[in-house]
Order: sequence, then C-alpha cells, then structure tokens
Amino acid sequence: MRRSSLSVAVILALVASIVLSACTRPDTGSPTEGGTLNIGVTTRPDGLDPITVAGAGTPFVLLYNVYETLVKVDSDANIKPLLATEWTVSDDSLVYTFTLDPGAKFASGAPLDAEAVVANFERNRGETATAQIRDKWGPVDTIEAVDPATVEVTLTRPSHAWLYDLSGPMGIVADPAAFATINTTPAGSGPYTFGEWEEGSYIRLASNDAYWGTPGRFTDVYFRYYSDPNAMNAAMLSGQLDIISNLTVPQSIEQFRDESRYTIHEGTTTGEVVLGFNHGSAPLQDLKVRQAINHAIDRQTLVDAVWAGIGPLIGSHVPPTDPWYEDLSQAYPYDPAKARELLKEAGHETGLTLRLRVPVLPYAPPSARFIAEQLGEVGIDVVVEELEWGRWLEQVYANHDYDMTIVAHVEPRDMTAFSFEGNYWGYDNPDYNRLLEEADASLTEDEQVAKLKEAARLLSDDAAADWLFLLPSIIITTPDISGVQVNQISLSFDLTMLAKG
Repeated sequence: MRRSSLSVAVILALVASIVLSACTRPDTGSPTEGGTLNIGVTTRPDGLDPITVAGAGTPFVLLYNVYETLVKVDSDANIKPLLATEWTVSDDSLVYTFTLDPGAKFASGAPLDAEAVVANFERNRGETATAQIRDKWGPVDTIEAVDPATVEVTLTRPSHAWLYDLSGPMGIVADPAAFATINTTPAGSGPYTFGEWEEGSYIRLASNDAYWGTPGRFTDVYFRYYSDPNAMNAAMLSGQLDIISNLTVPQSIEQFRDESRYTIHEGTTTGEVVLGFNHGSAPLQDLKVRQAINHAIDRQTLVDAVWAGIGPLIGSHVPPTDPWYEDLSQAYPYDPAKARELLKEAGHETGLTLRLRVPVLPYAPPSARFIAEQLGEVGIDVVVEELEWGRWLEQVYANHDYDMTIVAHVEPRDMTAFSFEGNYWGYDNPDYNRLLEEADASLTEDEQVAKLKEAARLLSDDAAADWLFLLPSIIITTPDISGVQVNQISLSFDLTMLAKG
C-alpha cells in the first residue's frame, strides 16, 4: 500500500492546523534550573492510572509531565510530535505509520520502542480501561510493531477524531514493566517522575534527570489540593504557592491585581459546566420536563451570581474553540411561564421532586442552590446533596444514582460523552450516534463540521442536558513564572514550558 504524507485536507479535518516539524518540548537546551514549584489545584485524582480511573484530576497532573504520547496538542489545538517524530497516513486514511524518536526512553532507562507502544495501546483499549477511553479506540483494528522504531495502526474506517484523541489519556505510553502498579506509582517517559502522593493533600513530581528531551526546569513540583478555594487564594496571597492553576472564586480576582506580586492569565477552556439529567429517571425521560427545566433557569444571572459574570453561555456540548461551534445559548430563553406550561402538559403541575447530587467542586454547590431556587419557582422541588469527589464518581458517574447533577466536562472534543455505551447520563439516541459516526468518517472537513453542528443542535432540541456556561481559564502566577499556557484546552497542566526566574 502506498503511503503519503498527511494531506492538507486530513490535517484540517483533524485540527485547526497540524505542524509536523515543530517540537513541543522547550527548545532552549538549558539545564534544569532547580528549585520547587508549588501549584494550587481543586480537583483531586481518584487514582493515578489515566486508563482505568475516570475524571480529569489524574491527567491534569500526569499527562505530558510523567506520561507522554506519540503526538501532543498545544494551547492552540495544534497537533505536534512528541514521542513520534513524524507520521504518515495511507491514501485511504486507514493506516497510520508512526516513526518513534530514537532517543526516547522511560525514566527507568528501558527503551521506549515500538513493542512498548503496542503493549500500551493494547492495554489502553482493553477491558480494564474506562468505557469512555475504550470508545475512543473504537475505530482501530490492528496495532503492530513494524520494527523497533515504527508503529503501524490500522483503522476499520477513516476517523477524523482518532489522531486528535491520541494526544490525550487514551494515548499515554507507560513503562510496561510497571503496569501492575501504575495506579499508585506512575512510571512514564516524561521530564518528571512520580515522587509521592499524600492523598487529599498533594502530589509531588521530581525532575527526571535522565530525561531524553529537554529537561524540566524544577527539581520538585507540588500539586497542592484545596477543597476550599478561599484557602487556596489565602495560600497564594501569603506566598505559599507560585501558581493557582485555575481561579475558582472569580469574585476574588481583584486581590491579585498588584502586578508587582501577581500576573493574571485569562484564557478559555473546554470545560462545559453541565446540568446533567439522568435519562433513566422516570420524570426526566419526558422531553417536556427537560425543556421546562431549561426554560426555568436564567443562565446569565446564574453566571453573574456564582462565577462573577466571567464565562460565556454556550448552549451546547461544544466550546467556541471547536470548528463546529454554534451559539445555542438562546435555544431555551429564560421563560418561567413557558416552563410551568410544559410541566402542566407533562402532568407535573405540582408534586415533582428531583434529587440534584453535585460534587463538592467550587462551581457546583453554588450553582445547585441557585438552580434549586429557580426550579422551585416553577413548581419543582429540588433536594440538593453535596458529595465528595470520590463519592460522586462512585454514586453518580458509576452507579447512576441521581436525577440531576452539575459537573464541568473538560475533556476536549467530547461530544461522544453522550454516545458511548454506559454513559452516566443514560442518554441513548440512535440519530445522534449516527451523526457522530458519519461526521468522524466524512471525506471532507466541511462535511464533518456540518454533521457535528447538526448533532449539537439535536442534543439541544432533545434537551439532553442544560449547558450552563463555559469555564474560563484564570491562572494566577507570581511575576517570575513564564511559559504559562493561557488556553487550557487539553487535560494536562503542562509543566514542560514553565520556568521561573
């Protein structure tokens, strides 16, 4: 089969642009600068294996820092080389051939060769992986080591999304010798190694002195966890932190306006804050009830009240940074009278009670209280329950024990969150699934964009959820920190570009 370099059409379909020749590691040649970096974080991991553990807390710390991938997404959504120096795609868009960097090796000193990549990819799509990660491997047929430096992946059908997704947790390459213990002791090839995990308190990463690329700039990096965002702000104000990874009390931003002490980096994220519905809950199986809830909530007032008015309304599971974004924020304008009318038509004029179970994350409880009050005004009694993150993952995400919930979905390009089998919303719409499949296998970028816009509109018409707003990225640093990625559009808090001094 003849191979060709990645065509412009395929490039555009995968991402806004792909730069095959650029290197994502700092190209300064400078040695490790040393010192300690302290980063304030809110979302704790529930385990340290991104393949078997759901949630964004794990890749936030480990992706690109400890674990690397063949390709990497930068803050502008460009796909760039990382462990692979280059790749080609066959004319029929089914066969991807990756050439590995000859210098790549694991922190243990073991070679990072094609056999190691194949072992990881087979594990990553295996039965122990989360359902969402297995779903992303769906288009793949075979994975083969052609020679020590070459990996060949054959798809069953063309897929626009697959290479982009490979830059995330589904594509991590861990040291195969450590597979049995990586949920507690991560082992990868990145510029940092795992140091220690004090659950609920911090994760420490240490500089990988034998790193095969440009080393990290810090001897130790601490990701320090705060359940109270005001406590994290206080730690920053008192000099205990160098970085707040995302300011989760935007009302407090004025505390950091002193440019001699702080730098404020404002950008965007892929974090759709979603009022999710359990479609297995009898009342929420009724479209009119879901539409009524959408009409009953004044989303702009909610953002003003709980997030200082910072964060755009979007109305869909698509952030503005994706090519198929459409502003659907007014599909269900605030209209309590319409909400009461729909509830009456659905037979729920009075007496409807719903459980709103939310994780104890900064945006969720305040939003829940606001929503409970507004739904109460149209006749829905809302019982709010706040759960620690681990309990939320177990009871809501895994066991589907809820009526409504609120969570920020930060995974990039994750419209499949509503299509994969066993999704925690219990949403199953064959027309939606078909549109995603047709978009992924489409021949042109224009066709892909059109199909995904149609899918997003279908979700909106079906009131599959209520998309409240998009989380902004507000990173606070001391003035001596450089290399911050302002737009947080991957799941990684990427340390590779950060420096201090």
